[in-house]
Amino acid sequence: MSGTPTTSATPLSAKMKKDESFLGKLGGTLVRKKKSKEVSDLHEEGKNAINAPMLPSGTDIHPEDTLMEENAERFMINPTSRESPKFKDLQKVLIDWINSELEEDRIIVKDLEEDCYDGQVLQKLFEKLSGRKLNVAEVTQSEIGQKQKLQTVLEAVNELLRPHGWTIEWSVDSIHSKNLVAIVYLLVALAMHFQAPIRLPEHVSVQLVVVKKREGILQTAVVTKELTSTTEMMMGRFERDAFDTLLDHAPDKLNVVKTSLITFVNKHLNKLNLEVTELESQFADGVYLILLMGLLEDYFVPLYNFFLTPESFEQKVHNVAFAFELMQDGGLKKPKARPEDVVNLNLKSTLRVLYNLFTNYKNTE
Repeated sequence: MSGTPTTSATPLSAKMKKDESFLGKLGGTLVRKKKSKEVSDLHEEGKNAINAPMLPSGTDIHPEDTLMEENAERFMINPTSRESPKFKDLQKVLIDWINSELEEDRIIVKDLEEDCYDGQVLQKLFEKLSGRKLNVAEVTQSEIGQKQKLQTVLEAVNELLRPHGWTIEWSVDSIHSKNLVAIVYLLVALAMHFQAPIRLPEHVSVQLVVVKKREGILQTAVVTKELTSTTEMMMGRFERDAFDTLLDHAPDKLNVVKTSLITFVNKHLNKLNLEVTELESQFADGVYLILLMGLLEDYFVPLYNFFLTPESFEQKVHNVAFAFELMQDGGLKKPKARPEDVVNLNLKSTLRVLYNLFTNYKNTE
């Protein structure tokens, strides 16, 4: 009787040992797999570290870059360049120009990358500038449709620009992938070719990080792209006005011209008991420009249309822009100067505006 419990315990003990042995083997396998994955991850991290040499601060290589095909290239704007005031200023000038051109189409551009990549804005802008209707679908939602539209638009643009020596720095893929540099290159070329009444900021350049895949290894390089040069070189297709020549070749005569313009504006502003002694500073807030236009065209400008005592930069820009509108209403061409340039005390811009008034109203009493 005493032997019965002993014989019943033996199979259970053997079963427990068998289970422990199985779990031990399973645990060992899991541990080995975990260690294997850690080694693999470490190897991949080391590989990426080797494949990605030193980049400008703030520049990241994205995961998709490691999946690039052999000999493929990607371009990224250096974050410092993207945030530079001159680059942002250039984008604003281009956005304001597009919105001015497409005002009748009720198209408002706020961001070049997001609003230009699908070809809709570029189509309308090219048609407006060239007076040529393109055979494309008005609305395209699919990627294929958007690229087809871009293809048609860019073929027309390239056909127009190439004979004039333009270097084509854009493509369907670069525009559709929201490559900001390619979009800006294209818009600057269109603005210069069609003699847009705008002043592009000078010497704007950006640094691009170029990522290439060669023999399975990512290689990076930094290149500088010049988007604009000097006004003289960029606007060579424009008619240079008197002040380009004056300031470039005869600065000694500048005071004579300024005196003549001061005499002209005071002849009219004196009627309101106002007097100008400094051209660049006293017209910077736009108030005298607005009042001068009212005097030259013989009408009263309602005070609610502008800021009589502007305090902020925005209020001053509003005033100068409003004065420009009054000039256009009077039959004058839109000034080449930008309101922001006048507000920023840019002498050449202010002289251009006043000289334009002088040539059109010099015989007005």
